[in-house]
Amino acid sequence: MTQSTAMPALFISHGSPDTVIADTQAAAWLRKLAADLQRPRAIVVASAHFEVTGGVMVSSAPNPETIHDFGGFAPELYAMQYPAPGDPELARRIVRDLLAAGFNSRTSESRGFDHGVWVPLKLIYPDADIPVVSVSVDPSKGPEYHVRLGQALAGLGAEGILVIGSGSFTHNLGEAFKALRSGQRQLAVPAWVQEFTDWMKARLAANDVEALINYRQSAPFAAKNHPTDEHLLPLYVAMGASGEAGTATLVHDSAEFGVLAMTMWRFDHARATAEAG
Repeated sequence: MTQSTAMPALFISHGSPDTVIADTQAAAWLRKLAADLQRPRAIVVASAHFEVTGGVMVSSAPNPETIHDFGGFAPELYAMQYPAPGDPELARRIVRDLLAAGFNSRTSESRGFDHGVWVPLKLIYPDADIPVVSVSVDPSKGPEYHVRLGQALAGLGAEGILVIGSGSFTHNLGEAFKALRSGQRQLAVPAWVQEFTDWMKARLAANDVEALINYRQSAPFAAKNHPTDEHLLPLYVAMGASGEAGTATLVHDSAEFGVLAMTMWRFDHARATAEAG
């Protein structure tokens, strides 16, 4: 990939907070991901754990804190820090772009990095030397809203800025906790998860945006895989961030505890895809 090529947008299933110390297929893939990308000048992450209703908040702290927004995990996780700098100027520019696109948006100087931000980034860019800005999702809004949110960020890729949607391809915590009690991370994937993920993969590969936006009505077992959909909304941000004619590529596919699909996608801008061809 040449420096002139637009950065792709990514959807990352960040999984459990202990993914950062786990010996899993997903963690191994994330550790190797940077080698497949040009080095971004900044990273913008739409995290499922940054929930704001009624608008879009953008982190603007110059030195965001590392938030340990979880409980019951190994003590070493609570000692971990991800001291990447923020980028206040980029944050303000994103707010201007969002306002111009019709979104109610503002900056937050107090927002740090939740684990949807720092867990995958600690694996991908462990040196924490690239500026990071986080963007909220709105749990009261659906997929179409978040596609438009991503489209408002679509120009960032051409400027060498990596946009990441960080969530989970499936996210039924009740079922995950049942599996967790078994003490085994690698369990068989149940049919209700497989049928849902197969449907989503087929629609993403076909760029069937309308079907994806209406996934809760159309996909098999949608509500069982996502009792609430905040962990899937970052997928739509990443999809929108590649522009209206972007292409989706499945880049990683594994599962943990049987019910947590760690599926990850790369979304390329149409121009970048044409140049690559």
